[in-house]
Amino acid sequence: MSILKKLFKQKISPSADKPEGSTKERGKYMPDVTAPADERFTKHFILNGGKFLYCVDMDEVHESFDNILLENDWYEQDVYCLDDKLEDLFKGYNLKFGREKEAKFFLSTCENLIADDGSLLISSNQIKEKKLKELPQNLVIFATTSQIVNSIGEGLRGIKKKNTGQIPTNITTIKNFEPKEGAKDFMSYGSSAKNLYLLLLEDL
Repeated sequence: MSILKKLFKQKISPSADKPEGSTKERGKYMPDVTAPADERFTKHFILNGGKFLYCVDMDEVHESFDNILLENDWYEQDVYCLDDKLEDLFKGYNLKFGREKEAKFFLSTCENLIADDGSLLISSNQIKEKKLKELPQNLVIFATTSQIVNSIGEGLRGIKKKNTGQIPTNITTIKNFEPKEGAKDFMSYGSSAKNLYLLLLEDL
């Protein structure tokens, strides 16, 4: 059973053991530094303000997607989508797929989910040469648990390995899911906070 399945069946109790020589108290809701990648990603993502929907199969993916549309009254609305496969996957909801910035939401996949900070790594494979601020304010991202990696560096190496012929450009992270004060790292420079739903399918 994956750690995500356990997370959604019971509360996680903090570990009684602390690393030797540790003098710093970690925040109450911060994930343990030695926790599995999927657990760390989930906690960081939620702390960043993202909306997380864990799905064990495609039936649950469609049910969760339907609930998102219902919650936001997005039925029969324009959707910004650059992925023909996603259009086909979610074609039964009377949505108008197109490439208008004024669309109600952006439907996409991503490259990886980053455990260290709860961000989503994307590239020109998902957004072409668009900047994040040029996308609709609302995002619905479809991803799988096998896309979770520990760090941005690991994600970048994975992109390079998968795309040996032509490495995608415009690589960036989406990390801010609600307006927040504080410095941003260079990977998310120039981005604005987005209202983001993550449909995460268990595939491990």
